[in-house]
Order: sequence, then structure tokens, then C-alpha cells
Amino acid sequence: MEPSADDVQIAVAWGLHYLAYIRMTQATFWTYDYVCLLHEEWTFLRQSRWTRVKVIYIFARYVPFFSMALGLYMAFAPDENPDKCRVLIDIYSCFGLISLTCSEWIFVLRTCALWNNNRILRVVMQTTFFAVITISAGLLFTGITLSYVVTSMIPGITGCYWSLGGVLYSMSFVFLLICQLGLFSLTLIHVIQSWRTARGHLYTILVKHNIFYYACGVFLSAMNVLTPLLFSDSVFHSFEDLEICVLAILATRMHLYLWHSNQQHVNSSGLQTFLSNTCIFVGSEPEVTE
Repeated sequence: MEPSADDVQIAVAWGLHYLAYIRMTQATFWTYDYVCLLHEEWTFLRQSRWTRVKVIYIFARYVPFFSMALGLYMAFAPDENPDKCRVLIDIYSCFGLISLTCSEWIFVLRTCALWNNNRILRVVMQTTFFAVITISAGLLFTGITLSYVVTSMIPGITGCYWSLGGVLYSMSFVFLLICQLGLFSLTLIHVIQSWRTARGHLYTILVKHNIFYYACGVFLSAMNVLTPLLFSDSVFHSFEDLEICVLAILATRMHLYLWHSNQQHVNSSGLQTFLSNTCIFVGSEPEVTE
């Protein structure tokens, strides 16, 4: 039995309502995280020297502000013009892709540093990473082009999003998931090697290698692969937003922690010596350590 037009509109309205509150919650969470790290953030921005990785950090940290602001506008601003909505969706997707790329790039550089910036490994990882991002972006924007814009005809319910069959959208995250599994595996191998060498507490070594950050990225990408196949459009859009938000927070937190740890180590020793296997892309590093 085909659903009636009223049933479809009610489902769309509930989806928009749900998506609006999810985006508002994510924006609140992001703002709270930023305020909590405000002192460390500005210390890093003032004292670290300008390197390629610092630029990546700034993009990963601040592009989500624009993305979330636009997402909230799309959720709460009354707009029944599908063409305008499609333009906003394209811009919103670009912001999300930039943020996701920079966040993942930080994790790639971190993994390279754990392996002492092995030249072959670094070339392979970065080439694979950019290939994955290019393919995922192509699938994503192809999906947006083939999609249709969903708006509510019910008074008082605002917002719009794009709707598409789940398979093509899932494929854009399959390649990202494969890349993240590769990073997770390389980091886990290094964890095991360090544990066998140092004979320390396994939990401490896991924390030192930020393995839980990698695991979180793998979990979120896996959810973004499965969710479009199982749930409604508004639900999988909320998971996409969640991954972009959380990965940006994890990547920038990891970067800040490593930079401040390195600064404390330098200040305590009085020498420019690096933390063992953690001196990745801190603001005071030589360019080669990137």
C-alpha cells in the first residue's frame, strides 16, 4: 500500500525536526569543547611557528564553525526554494569535505611519525589517502547531483536536506573506512611492538598512541556505511555530521596534546629534544618531521 501524501509530508517534517535538533546539539557540543580548550588553543596559535601542519590544524579546527553555522541556517531558516537549498547543500558538503580531509590528514601524519617518517610508507599512505578522498568526494557530489531536495510543506517546520538511495552514499564512506582501518592497523602494530619492547602497561601504551581516537574514527565510518542502508535520510545525515564534528575534535585535541607535551619536555630539559614517537607535527618541529 502506497503511503498517502499527508503521511509523506509528516515523515519529512519529523525528519527535518529531528535533524535540526541533532545539528543544534552538535553545535553546542563543539562550542563547549572549544571553550574548554580556549587557553591551550590560543597558546598554541601564538607560540607555535607556521608550518604546513599548523595550517592543516587551523582548517580542521575552524572550518566546522562555518559548516555548523550553515547547517543550523539550513535547519531553521524558512526556505521553500529547492534551487537555493541545493546551492546551500553544495556549500555545506564542501565545508564538511574540507574538515574531514584535514582531520584525517592529521591522523595520517601522526601514523607516519609513529613509524619514524619512513619515506616509502609516508609516500604510500599519503598517496592512498588523497586517492581515497578524491574517490569519496566524487561519489558524494555525484550523489548530491542525482538527489532531490526535501523540504516541508507543513507550516512551522523549516529546513531542507537532500535525499538519495543509500547505496551510492554508503560507497563514499566505504573507501574512507578502508583508509581508517589501514591507519588503525599500522598504529596497532606499532603499539604491539612498543609493548613488547618496553614491557610497560598495555593501557598506557594504547593511550600514548591515541589508539582510541583511531578506533572512534573507524566506528563512525562504519556507521555511515550501514546507516543509509537501514534508516531514513535524516538519520544518516545526522551521522555524517557527527563524524565530521567528532573527528575534527579528536584530531585537534591530539595535536594540541602532543604540542603541549613537547613544549613541557623542551622546557624541562632546556634542549630541543623530541618526545619519543610523539613529536609528530607540533608547532615547533623542523619541517622534516611533518
